[in-house]
Amino acid sequence: MGRGTLRIYLGAAPGVGKTYAMLGEGRRAAARGKDVAVGLVETHSRTRTAELLDGLDILPRKHLRHRGADFTELDVDAVIARKPKIALIDELAHTNVPGSRNAKRWQDIDEVLDAGIDVISTVNIQHLESLNDVVRQITGVPQRETVPDEVVRRADQIELVDMSPEALRRRMAHGNVYAPEDVDAALANYFRVGNLTALRELALLWVAGKVDEQLDRYRADHGISGTWEARERVVVALTGGAEGETLIRRAARIAARTKGADLMAVHVTRGDGLVGSADPAGLAKQRALVESLGGSYHQVVGDDVARALLDFAGGVNATQLVLGASRRGRLARLLSLGVGLTTTARSGSIDVHLVMHEAAHGAGRESTGRAALTRRRRLAGWAMALLGMPLLTAVLLPFDGGLTLTTHILLFFLMVVGVALVGGTWPALTAAVVGFGLLNWFFTPPLHTLTIHAPENLLALVIFVLVAAMVSTVVDLAARRTREAAGSGAAAEVLSTLAGQVLRGEPLLERLREIYGLASVTLLERTGDGWRIVSMAGGPPCTAPGTGDTDVVIDEDLVLAVRGRLLDAADRRVLEAFAAEAAVALRHERLRKEAEAARPLAEADRMRTALLAAVSHDLRTPLASAKAAVESLRSAEIDWSQEDRRELLATADESLVKLHRLVENLLDMSRLQAGVLGVALEHVAVEEAVSHATADVGDLVRVDLPADLPDIMADPVLLERVLVNLMGNGVRYSPVLVTASSYGSTVEIRIIDRGPGIPPEAQERVFLPFQRLGDRDNHTGVGLGLALSRGLTEAMGGTLVPEETPGGGLTMIVSLKAVA
Repeated sequence: MGRGTLRIYLGAAPGVGKTYAMLGEGRRAAARGKDVAVGLVETHSRTRTAELLDGLDILPRKHLRHRGADFTELDVDAVIARKPKIALIDELAHTNVPGSRNAKRWQDIDEVLDAGIDVISTVNIQHLESLNDVVRQITGVPQRETVPDEVVRRADQIELVDMSPEALRRRMAHGNVYAPEDVDAALANYFRVGNLTALRELALLWVAGKVDEQLDRYRADHGISGTWEARERVVVALTGGAEGETLIRRAARIAARTKGADLMAVHVTRGDGLVGSADPAGLAKQRALVESLGGSYHQVVGDDVARALLDFAGGVNATQLVLGASRRGRLARLLSLGVGLTTTARSGSIDVHLVMHEAAHGAGRESTGRAALTRRRRLAGWAMALLGMPLLTAVLLPFDGGLTLTTHILLFFLMVVGVALVGGTWPALTAAVVGFGLLNWFFTPPLHTLTIHAPENLLALVIFVLVAAMVSTVVDLAARRTREAAGSGAAAEVLSTLAGQVLRGEPLLERLREIYGLASVTLLERTGDGWRIVSMAGGPPCTAPGTGDTDVVIDEDLVLAVRGRLLDAADRRVLEAFAAEAAVALRHERLRKEAEAARPLAEADRMRTALLAAVSHDLRTPLASAKAAVESLRSAEIDWSQEDRRELLATADESLVKLHRLVENLLDMSRLQAGVLGVALEHVAVEEAVSHATADVGDLVRVDLPADLPDIMADPVLLERVLVNLMGNGVRYSPVLVTASSYGSTVEIRIIDRGPGIPPEAQERVFLPFQRLGDRDNHTGVGLGLALSRGLTEAMGGTLVPEETPGGGLTMIVSLKAVA
């Protein structure tokens, strides 16, 4: 009997309807005549979920006792003995009570599957092991019950049960998920809109990845090599040449035309591991550009570049491939199609873009080759070719009568091979031509003439030249490959060492100086008309490009100048590659520091600008009212009644109170911005702080606090001001309810109103100083209340966040540390 199949309903959070969906599928399967049994389902007292159990065969649970309490778990033996076609088993990530046969429920389900029984189960995204840290970072809640990702990935079918955060919060507010007494705390903590949105994104991305795996497996199982355009994927081929940036930007524009398209860059290296014509510095810069555009960089190995590119593109299911037009000369194009045309001819359903650039068809092409042999060996080769061949002729002339032409040709051929071994291709080719002439003149009848009577002698001499040319080319190529291999190995070792220096935070320039035996290494940056030293090692430093022995130009503004010896091309390429990465790191660090330095300056500037704009109006209004009231009272022209006098005095008093509160808020906000606000933290009872605040606000505040709330660490005066500000803001629109709850080491005080609320996109904006959302009331202050409240709360080590009140309105949540 084969193993059963596993179907999993995956959700982003509790309450989205996983168990409901599982039971619905179970009922549909039973209606189709399949034998369905409920191994274990947790309804969590949800009526609509419990109703779906009616009519299904519910198997008994296994009863266990642990530390004096009774628990129930899945009875694996009962499920296997009952042997239904489909078993419904809830909560895949559940941890069993100690003393159970298995530690985890997914292990119980494995046994049921091994018995040939199909299983339908449920799990939330936060329980996946690989996402544990991510979920804790988002929600602040560690997940103790986890399931290995591989267990879920092995499932035969995964179905996402999706619900928008707003819909889930409405469901909770209606009491469809948790008990009414738990709803407020849940909505204010784990089930915040931001948390739910992030968890939903995690679930969608995880399922999308699973779908991609299933599609790749299906294509592999069915031998499908053609491209399926399920998602736009653009691959750009890079060589490290100057055209690379043009190709990357063109590919990025193509990818940007389709939402969600992937951009991938690939570089093909030779199978022998040699660098060849690739420019490491150029590749490093291009990799940084690709990643800055949101793409990914890949490197593959292959001797057939076109085939390697198409294999990579097919492997990632690419839809478009971007290549640069050929940089080869006309003769090379006549001899072979080249990578671009070959790739296009073999591409099949993949669209290939051949992009023109300045280096196309040989324009601007630079020679990347270098001599395979040292200068001394090349000189020795030329000497052997020009002097050795005549010397060999002089040695052989006395023996001319006893040697045949074939023997002479073999001896001359041996000399040509020797020249190739010592001096390379061109000296060997010269030796072959010289040898041809000497053999013809001195050893081929008729002698001392360039005429050759016997056709076979002519053929022998021609073959001699051709073979000598081919052998010399092979010898020179072997020498070139040997030297490139040695250079590549040395360059890789240097780059590995320098990369280790960067990761360990050790001085990079000093290490460069040691590796290459330099007197000094200086990183220079252009500043206006001159240059300044950014960093240096050794001494004396180079003060400008050209003052050292070698300059490595990183870009228009950065140059790495070295002193001590001239660097050859190989060393320059290694330095350029690393210098490009170092420049990117330098700029990122500077941008980070500039952003940090600019943030307080920008905030202070915004504060000053807003203050000047607001004070002119909001200070004038209460001053004008108070002044008018006092001037009226002082007037001798009108005989005011006692009631009128009381009304005028009340107006003046109210205006002066507003003015006093406004000045207090402005002073406190200034102290907050300057970091000089005095905060004296002490143990504060929440009930006492709320009671003092409600006394200042009035009868429109209802308080509902639990009796077992722990004390909090706060400044009682500042906390009272925060609560008064928040309550006063709420009662302008509706009566206010004040509740509180403890959650771990935090106590949350919630000020709930049923007013018009604030749009989600504007909730953070109301905490900016001098903001009055919508300017509904321009006579109640400069809009400092909420900004000051948040600042005071944060000064006490807490947080102040807004949330939408279920059913309409706004909830302000003050979170402060509980006293242990």
